[in-house]
Amino acid sequence: MVSEHFIQISAPHMPSSAHPSKPVVKESITVRELLTGPVNLHAVTVDVGLDNLITDKNLHRPQLALAGFTELFSFSRVQLFGNTEFFYLLKTLDQEKRRIAFRTICDFNVPCIVCANGHTVPPDLVDIAVEHNVAILSTPFDTNKTTYLLGEFLDDQFSEQITVHGSFVDVYGVGILFVGKSGIGKSEIALDLVERGHRLVADDIVVFTKKRESILMGTGTSLVKHFMEIRGLGVIDVRQMFGIRSIRFQKRLEIIVELEVFDPKREYNRTGLDESITNLLDVPITTVKLPIFPGKNVTVISETIALNYLLKTYGYNASREFADRLEHEIRRREHENGPFDQRQITYFQSDDE
Repeated sequence: MVSEHFIQISAPHMPSSAHPSKPVVKESITVRELLTGPVNLHAVTVDVGLDNLITDKNLHRPQLALAGFTELFSFSRVQLFGNTEFFYLLKTLDQEKRRIAFRTICDFNVPCIVCANGHTVPPDLVDIAVEHNVAILSTPFDTNKTTYLLGEFLDDQFSEQITVHGSFVDVYGVGILFVGKSGIGKSEIALDLVERGHRLVADDIVVFTKKRESILMGTGTSLVKHFMEIRGLGVIDVRQMFGIRSIRFQKRLEIIVELEVFDPKREYNRTGLDESITNLLDVPITTVKLPIFPGKNVTVISETIALNYLLKTYGYNASREFADRLEHEIRRREHENGPFDQRQITYFQSDDE
């Protein structure tokens, strides 16, 4: 079972209409949860120590601790035994010294010991671990692969998380989060995009997790999953209605589209040169403030936002291109007394279409 202990951290800057929760981070997870991760672990000590708590996302190689130097021993971390540790224990020490060295580790009540490369722990050392309620887990993966996969899993489990009210859709491979006041039409836009072949990640409640300092991954909750509430209709199951191709379980957040009722007195971005940024968990996310009114095709505009983002990603900025052309034309006009704006083509050919 996932630990329900969380620590609150400082709140990020978000559009007021998104109503984000306070960012939280897990305080601990159990050793048992490691068995569900990507490292292909199995418990050598069966059920012993599986409810021990892990409070640190980092791994530790206890090489010096096995040799007796424990002043800087990071005992609260998962202890990873690779080839070096097993060679020292099994090839260098006799049985009695081996037991003393291993008992030194277990005396610190480490949360668990992970043995890489499929190494077999001698029965007398297993007995010491059981005596101290320390779980021994084994994986066939080599030390480097175990370090990477286990480190990635722990980093994910202890990453900052935030819950945002909105609709999250994969549009042409671009993760777009629609936020706005309740009832403004976020779910309806998401539904229309799904009907056009795009993929729903989550509706109403979206959970974002910070990955590697600059990436936000979003998903739904275990309760809501891919259900969607449409006002006047009720709750629908997008997966059952549109098929497996209409959903995703996770997606990187790349754009926030903030929906707001059109205000004729307000000045909106007309050129696209001034890019708006929202800091969510200290990760800068491109934000588009989209005014809506009856009859406006927000779905097509959303697709255009995604395609325009892809163009920028691959090096083409339409707003900048147009601005450069405009500046070039102004300079030409200053030096030449020709017309300010010319036809796109020099002359019409015989095609009269």
